[in-house]
Formats: sequence, C-alpha cells, structure tokens
Amino acid sequence: MELKGIHHVSALTANAKQNYDFYTTILGMRLVKKTINQDDPSVYHLFYADEAGNPGTDLTFFEIPHAGTTYQGTGSISGTSLRVPDDKALEFWESRFSEFDVDHDGIKEQYGRKIISFRDPERQRLMLVSDEANIGVKGGKTWVHSSVPADKGIIGLGPVKLTVKSAAPTTAILTEILTFKQTGSYPSIIDGQNEILVFSTGEGGTGAEVHIETRDDLPKERPGRGSVHHVAFRVDNEDELAKWKDRLVAARLPNSGLVDRFYFKSLYFREPNGILFELATDGPGFNTDEDDEHLGESLALPPLFEDRRKEIETNLKPLDTKRPHN
Repeated sequence: MELKGIHHVSALTANAKQNYDFYTTILGMRLVKKTINQDDPSVYHLFYADEAGNPGTDLTFFEIPHAGTTYQGTGSISGTSLRVPDDKALEFWESRFSEFDVDHDGIKEQYGRKIISFRDPERQRLMLVSDEANIGVKGGKTWVHSSVPADKGIIGLGPVKLTVKSAAPTTAILTEILTFKQTGSYPSIIDGQNEILVFSTGEGGTGAEVHIETRDDLPKERPGRGSVHHVAFRVDNEDELAKWKDRLVAARLPNSGLVDRFYFKSLYFREPNGILFELATDGPGFNTDEDDEHLGESLALPPLFEDRRKEIETNLKPLDTKRPHN
C-alpha cells in the first residue's frame, strides 16, 4: 500500500460566480464538475482541474455564502500550489497576474524550484510552481479550450503546505501511518531560520509532496472564505481504500469509514493538529455522468440526490457554466 500523491484540495468560497470567473478565465482551469456539497446540498461544490479532471489536478470549492474572514494560524492547510510546465511559463504568469491585477509576489525560488505566490479575490493562499526539473508524478494536460496557452497552463496540484504548532505529531502520521518519507527541508521566508520540512510519497516530485511549517507564535486558524477545508491523497482503488480503513482502525485513529462520493470513494480522518485528511480513489472519475466534451456545463447530481433535483435547483443561485459549442 502506497499513496500515489495529492488527489485534490478542497477550499471555501463565499461567491461561486466570482470564484468560477477567476479560476476559469484568469487561471484557465477547466470546471469539470458543477455539483453540490453532498453534506449540504443547498450549496455548490465546484471542481476545477485539467482537461479531464484527472486525479492530482483537482482544486475544489465549497460555496459557503455567508463565510466570514479567515484568521490565519496553525492547524491549517496554509498553502496550495498549482503546477505549470516550466520556468518560462512563470514569466507568462507574472505578466498575466500584473495585467489582471492579481495580488502576487513575483518569481522567486523555493526548494530549488521557481515559484510565484499569489492570492485569489478571497485571499486564498496559492502558489504556482515550475515543473522544469520535476522527475516525479507526471502532471495532467491543459484543456484545449483554456483561456491560457497549452504550454503555459496549469497541469495539476503541487505541494500542499501545512502550518502547525508542533510538527512531530503530524510527521508521525505522515511517516508511520501514511507512506510519506522526509526528503528535504528549506528555510522559512518568515525568518530564514525556521526549517520547513518536505515529505514525499509514491513517485515523489511536485505532485506528491506535503510541506510542514512550524509556527508556535500563531493562534489556531479560524477558517472562512479563502481557507482550505481538507487535502486528499490518492489511493489506487476501493479494495486498497478498505485496507487503509483497517490500518486507521488498528492505529485507533477515528475515521469516517468508507464514503461513496460517486466520482470517487473516500475515507476521512483528522491528524493530531486537527487538519482534515482524506484518502480518495483514482476512479471512477468525472465522466461517470457527463461526457468529456460537456464536463461541468450542467448541474450534476449523484444518484442519491437525483429525485430531489427540482428542490435543489430552486435553492441554488443560478450559475451559468455552459460553453458555446460549434
């Protein structure tokens, strides 16, 4: 049993329309699924990804219309990165961010890679990371109809950063329960001295890393719009997911048990610093109920919710995601 890398990251937005416009128009990602939060069907769950929503490329958002401000702190997923093909692509993005007034920090270097840290309109903490030297998990493929050129586009999720009060308990979960190994570290940009620890799983590389930052000077994060809800790691199939459940039970870690999310099967648990982890299967995928050409254009409901479609559609604020077809 070995986790294959990052599966998806799920964050919070207070405005689905603004969110959709930013991630599709400015970032050029494809909306591959417009569905509902299965734990609260009165709000949207939006999935942005590569051309087909391949595992490891999904950045998803729960819409919480009255979500308050995020007060940043520990016990949080404090950074989500998105992979681009090479260093040259970052030059394109630096210019694009300036053109569209996206708050960004310019091209810098981190852990031997070129990066650009930036924020979305709700102050979501994001980073573009170059795959110039990546030899680990392969990225996805940009959508042919993206607003961004194919050789510059976002090809998947990169490293996820966790900020914790104490690294040891989280490190123990990653290395003793999950299949991560510490593969490096780099100085924090906060003071240049505190080391951020790097852990990798599977084939490693940008698509399979968790970075841990220790901050004992911060309070616990109060999440709101622009915060991250959970990170999911890739499991090959449902049989293997059942074995992961057994491993968590044997370690006496409370967990959700197997949950059918229709597009994949899931298992949830919290590590000791309170961060929500999900293990999710690679399949069956987003073309289960929509063909590849029309992904994300209509409201997709898992079968469990289909008989409530009229009620659900009435409660949702309309969001036009239909694309003109020739």
